[in-house]
Amino acid sequence: MSKKIIVTGGAGYIGSHTCVALIESGFDVVVFDNLSNSNVGSLDGVARITGTRPEFVHVDCTNIDALRSAFAAHRDAVGVIHFAALKAVGESVEKPLLYYRNNLGGLINVLDLMREFDVPNIVFSSSATVYGVPDNLPVTEETPLQPATSPYGQTKVMGENIIRDT
Repeated sequence: MSKKIIVTGGAGYIGSHTCVALIESGFDVVVFDNLSNSNVGSLDGVARITGTRPEFVHVDCTNIDALRSAFAAHRDAVGVIHFAALKAVGESVEKPLLYYRNNLGGLINVLDLMREFDVPNIVFSSSATVYGVPDNLPVTEETPLQPATSPYGQTKVMGENIIRDT
């Protein structure tokens, strides 16, 4: 029996490529996406490459009730790869509250529901922006997190901290 992975933001560029890798590695994939930065047609591309089209659930991670229903329908999931987020640095400077509400609210909802439905594993799509302007190059996983230079980057720093604390 295959293991099921939920990919939030899985209809986006990186998410859909991750779906290909997961399917090719023998995982069952279900995509949760609100299609605000993506296109459901990308999953047709996944199907052309792998022969398998991931199940698609049109859901916004900031809508806790709808997200709970999506998790309830996939109680057998063993992990979440969380890509769902707004990602434009310039827009985040213009609309910081939108980014905090979407990126952090969505992450918190995902983490709450992972606990509620006993989904034990998460991979969080962070960003190099969590290192701010690093003192030394190259940046590695051991490089300390620093204040980011945009609200988008701050949501990734805060997201890493929220996951660590959770």
